[in-house]
Amino acid sequence: MAQLSAANSKDRKFPLEYTRNIGIAAHIDAGKTTTSERILFYTGVVHKMGEVHEGGATTDWMEQERERGITITAAAVSAGWKTKEGPFANIDHRINIIDTPGHVDFTVEVERSLRVLDGAVAVFCAVAGVQPQSETVWRQMNKYHVPRLAFVNKMDRMGANFFNAVSDIRNKLKGNAHPLFIPIGQGEAFKGLIDLIKNVAYMYDEKDPKGMKYDEIAIPADLADDAKKWRDNLIEALCDFDDMLAEKYLGGEEISVDEIRVGIRKATLSMNFIGVIPGSAFKNKGVQMLLDSVVNFLPSPIDVPAMKAYIGGEKDQPTEVTADDNGKTCGLCFKLWSDPYVGQLVFYRVYRGTLKKGDALYNPRNRRTERISRIVLLRAMDREEIECAYSGDICALIGPKDIVTGDTLTDESEDIALEPPSFPDPVISMSIEPASKGDQERMATGLQRLAAEDPTFRLSTNQETGQTLISGMGELHLEIIVDRLKREFKVEAKSGKPQISYRESITKEARGVGKFVRQSGGRGQYGHAEIILEPNPGKGVEVVDEIVGGVIPKEYIKPTIAGIVEAGNNGTVAGYPVIDFKARIVFGSFHEVDSNEMAFKMAGIFAFKEAMKECRPILLEPIMKVEVVTPEEYQGDIMGDLNRRRGQIQNMETKQGVCFINANVPLKEMFGYATDVRSLSKGRASYTMEPSNFEQVPASVLKEVVETASRAPART
Repeated sequence: MAQLSAANSKDRKFPLEYTRNIGIAAHIDAGKTTTSERILFYTGVVHKMGEVHEGGATTDWMEQERERGITITAAAVSAGWKTKEGPFANIDHRINIIDTPGHVDFTVEVERSLRVLDGAVAVFCAVAGVQPQSETVWRQMNKYHVPRLAFVNKMDRMGANFFNAVSDIRNKLKGNAHPLFIPIGQGEAFKGLIDLIKNVAYMYDEKDPKGMKYDEIAIPADLADDAKKWRDNLIEALCDFDDMLAEKYLGGEEISVDEIRVGIRKATLSMNFIGVIPGSAFKNKGVQMLLDSVVNFLPSPIDVPAMKAYIGGEKDQPTEVTADDNGKTCGLCFKLWSDPYVGQLVFYRVYRGTLKKGDALYNPRNRRTERISRIVLLRAMDREEIECAYSGDICALIGPKDIVTGDTLTDESEDIALEPPSFPDPVISMSIEPASKGDQERMATGLQRLAAEDPTFRLSTNQETGQTLISGMGELHLEIIVDRLKREFKVEAKSGKPQISYRESITKEARGVGKFVRQSGGRGQYGHAEIILEPNPGKGVEVVDEIVGGVIPKEYIKPTIAGIVEAGNNGTVAGYPVIDFKARIVFGSFHEVDSNEMAFKMAGIFAFKEAMKECRPILLEPIMKVEVVTPEEYQGDIMGDLNRRRGQIQNMETKQGVCFINANVPLKEMFGYATDVRSLSKGRASYTMEPSNFEQVPASVLKEVVETASRAPART
């Protein structure tokens, strides 16, 4: 048994070493929710397996999720598991699981979940292998340095190929993937797994459809050579991470099962090794082996590096927060949810300390103290009220009011802020208005609460017409928002046609002079700033102070920068935000009496606007990465249609008579594509898409876009 760390409180039921915080993430329809449902069944959280297609999955609890058969919001569930073998054998473990959405419109749920998780299970379809959204969640895992296992699901499907999926992970995701188990049979013949660690086979009892019973047997003779080859490959891969193991292997010594397990754990925690497990969640095979692997190989809260934090929220004063029950309480609010019974739920990851019901925590963002009235453990929509939460726990708080996603709540004696998750900008907008005057106030309240929950959902208002604009990550995202307004807030609303969020940028360096001079008899206003504006491709917006000799006093630099940034929100081509520019403040002047912050802010705005005129500004449109899956006979029609939509075919692959077409297509051309692709393939093709990048709008389309923008309500 592992030695317990001094970081544990003597009162906690599940010590830090025996806690696992994991996420289930994958491409849409790879089987994440079904896998989560089986995990809940085998861990005893539920006693009947719910099915996604029947609308009965525990973690898909929203009405919209059950109707559409997709996951929309990440659901957190706590479960317990006890492995029978290995260094953690016969020890109760707490596994906190977050089932995340696969649809790109709800990528915010994956982003904020991975920010607070210690490990993850990436689920892949055994037929399709690595798909576009698989790549997105993989990049998100890399961004937050999340160690992971891979579960190759749907091994029971016709065309399933476990080894092709492993090869896909290696080639497309550049992951150092190695099977920990290999399948016995594939497709309809899939009936068990070979354990490469123990060198035995597990055969499922076909008379037990729930998959509770399986027999441990010798490896079938016809698979012995394959098993030896993949086991040798596994041990050789582990030698790169463990010198002792390498020495024994090269010396021809026998390597024990426990040594292999320790080697896999060390390699997995290094972020440079991915163990792969085959299975079929729908047919209840391989999930117990996945749970054993989660406990044995994924990290506990004390195995991951200390969390970055900043004293007073200042980036130049870094500090660290280490998992320790006995330290001062510190944690991250990673999600908000409006509950019809208790009000606002704040999803909270405790990184350090022990949080008790009734405690007061400090929020460094708004300098306010929040009282925690109740703490609950989550089981999707069910809750278990607890008296206290310890470091490493994921729970929900009831009581805090003025909270936004990414806030730190910490001990009142500390002023530190944890690094929050980052979120992509919306790519699509549309107008919305209440159907009647009675709906107006409810719509405003509902939209504000939904915007507080979802950082990728934005609200804006046209100051001239009073029209409300809502922005999000895609058509489905906004459709769900309007649907939630109707169901949860009883608001009947009419929405306009979706509008695309274009961007503007510059292609040439230019100088701009901004002067704001007002004289009206008494004290006037004077601000003068000169800037050099230049392209900054791929690096975002940068504003640099290059003033020498004090021609602009230090106290006026900050408002000048604020003016430049504000002016960048409305470009000169069609009024869209300007991206990828660098502005250098190089000269200016001031008046000892008349200068003030507002005057220099206006000078910054004028300087930017003047420079933009000479910078050869261009309009950029969002490009989507589209994958169409179609029977081969419709391949030509679909490729022709994508070309007509200004699409660029990137690659094409055929597996088992099914064609996978990858293309980059402007978002503008993708409206209504769901209907068109069904028509072209008699309902047999499907597609997924996700944002890829921004590219210049071609001259043939530019005039139409600019005219449309001039008629649209102004963005504020």
